[in-house]
Amino acid sequence: MTATTRPAVPALAPPATAPAAHRARRAARRRRLTACGVLMAPFFVLLLTVFLIPVGTAVYLSFYSDDQPGLGFGPERTVFVGLRSYAAVLTDPTFLGGLGTVALYCLIYIPLMVAGALALALLLDSGAARLRAFAQLGLFLPHAVPGIIAALIWLYLYTPGISPVIDLFARADITVDFLGVHTVLPSIVNIALWSNLGYNMVVFYAALQAVPREVIEASVVDGAGPVRTALQVKTPLVRASIVMVAIFTLIWALQLFTEPMLLSQSSPMISSRFSPSMYIYDAAFNRTNYSLAAAASVVLLACTVALSYGVTRFTGRADAAEEAR
Repeated sequence: MTATTRPAVPALAPPATAPAAHRARRAARRRRLTACGVLMAPFFVLLLTVFLIPVGTAVYLSFYSDDQPGLGFGPERTVFVGLRSYAAVLTDPTFLGGLGTVALYCLIYIPLMVAGALALALLLDSGAARLRAFAQLGLFLPHAVPGIIAALIWLYLYTPGISPVIDLFARADITVDFLGVHTVLPSIVNIALWSNLGYNMVVFYAALQAVPREVIEASVVDGAGPVRTALQVKTPLVRASIVMVAIFTLIWALQLFTEPMLLSQSSPMISSRFSPSMYIYDAAFNRTNYSLAAAASVVLLACTVALSYGVTRFTGRADAAEEAR
């Protein structure tokens, strides 16, 4: 027998174009990353300059305080105090009272803002309101007025002796004190509603314009009236916008400062530490206690982040449960 050997089969060489294709993919990936970096650069620059650096500075200042050794005759020096400023803030009744005031303000203001803006947007979207463009402009114009100017206008309307509104009530033998113990917080809510209701209405109206007209026409064919269509068809379809407006309104409400600061000039019911933001201002610029002000700022930031995250998680679970049905 003769053994026959098969000739070795040479291994298949990779296509000549494979390295070129690989290089082309890498070049395309680099171009995409470069484009993403260029487009995202302004965001990261703003994030760094207006958020991360101020927050880092506040955290640093909260752990240090100015101290004078001896009996106060020595040179002032900055010393590490640890969590002493945080303990002072969290045990200060005025700061905790300000948090309670802002919490009550949020409970009144946020539902009125979201419900009112959504109702106006649904009214405009239904076509029941004539001169729709002028109605939108008239509702949005108060938002264009700076907050300080708006607060000064309402301060004039709230102050007894010079307010035409109070004089008009007085002629009808009705005594109204807009800056009293039980009315000062609703008065502040009224200023905020007047300033921001139109802006949020425009946000909701834009979301309603994106709702497919076929869905609305189908609900009408099924016999749904205008109110049922608005509440059961349109409102669920703009739920994402409602959550966004609620979160932004919450963040803004926790920073309550301008309105009570100006109204405090005419009302003894509003102290210099009425809200956490006013407490921070008083600690920094009236008492020159920057460590305490920084610690209060960090605590307020933590409360804002926690509440915003809680609202997001709650709405996310609600959406998931609704989809599961």
